[in-house]
Amino acid sequence: MNEQVPVFPDERREEYTILAPDMLPYHFEFLAYVMRGHGYHIEILHDEGREVIDEGLKHCNNDACFPALCVIGQYLHALKSGKYDLDRTALLITQTGGGCRASNYLSLVRKALMEEFPQVPVLSLNFSSLEKGNSLKLTPSLVLKLAYCVFYGDLIMTCFNQTKPYEKTEGDCARVREECSEKVKKLFDSGAYRKLRKNARMIAEAFAAVPYDYGHKTKVGIVGEIYVKYSPLGNSRLVDFLLSEGCEPVVPALLDFVLYCIVNTLNDAKLYGKRSIVTPAYRIVYRWAKRKQRIMNEVLRAGKRYEPFHEFEHLRSLADKVINQGVKMGEGWLIPAEMAALAESDTENIVCAQPFGCLPNHIAGKGAVRSVKKLFPRVNIVPIDYDPSATKVNQENRIKLMLASARNNH
Repeated sequence: MNEQVPVFPDERREEYTILAPDMLPYHFEFLAYVMRGHGYHIEILHDEGREVIDEGLKHCNNDACFPALCVIGQYLHALKSGKYDLDRTALLITQTGGGCRASNYLSLVRKALMEEFPQVPVLSLNFSSLEKGNSLKLTPSLVLKLAYCVFYGDLIMTCFNQTKPYEKTEGDCARVREECSEKVKKLFDSGAYRKLRKNARMIAEAFAAVPYDYGHKTKVGIVGEIYVKYSPLGNSRLVDFLLSEGCEPVVPALLDFVLYCIVNTLNDAKLYGKRSIVTPAYRIVYRWAKRKQRIMNEVLRAGKRYEPFHEFEHLRSLADKVINQGVKMGEGWLIPAEMAALAESDTENIVCAQPFGCLPNHIAGKGAVRSVKKLFPRVNIVPIDYDPSATKVNQENRIKLMLASARNNH
């Protein structure tokens, strides 16, 4: 490892505050809580606004990945705030190891830190054997808990999005979300988090108890690059905007992306003969995660109030109608698969969120729109570019045009 790169002293982890970007508002809340139980004090950054983007632009070329620019902006904005002891602060970034510019996040972050904060180490959270010297120490117990963070984050996100547009009293849904989040944290403390069926039923019933008026709401799906799809900073608070327009936002589960990454490893073995000693383990994990998805869907269907998650094998079959599963750069075949699944389940208005200049997602997202429309002629897909020069007003106006068309059709 380069001697200039500061190494995180894992044996003194409890002395450090570890800053993480607000990429997944529902899921990272649980991730931070679980990590604290293992001695890592994680703090999720919620800094937003033009000053954060401008900070990122100072340290990251405009042609680089927009999500990297947002993440670097949040890091530098926080470190310059004076809130943290810089000798006891570290940064955390997640990596999938994919073949796109996102895999260079770590070096971009370190380069941005070099001039002003050379003492701040950058940690990588990954399952691809990247950055072994500065990676979090992932024990089997911790990995299992992180998987359940995905399950519970998906459940609360989905139930919230399907309840919020219809609540009779403003604030009821937010209150239930907070209550469910606190209950899930206690489940991690007690070890009862593994009782997924029982806990999923608790979450679904809590949201279903919110008094609601069920009138017509335009459903709008959100697909695209993983960061701008979920991050409020990356997508200019797209979910909040859709709610303010009287829409029901439909955000696919994070578990779909996790399964997509696992399947790509299995496809590598099938299509290219790229096998390793861990390939059988990936196959076991894939079957286990699908069983958990099935349990959550059974609970959601039994309640007859909420639409279940898309079955992942069905997503794969829809992808095969549009694009080959060998197309895996960025979010690859997952984007057209999710667009098709949304259209099939009566969510015919879709925002395809993509960073400007992100070649993989322009090909698999915007480039697949025509093929998806051939399968579902009524679908209305609007690709929206997110980058430092794009104004929120222009982005929202394009979405408003889509919603006007949707309401006319209705």
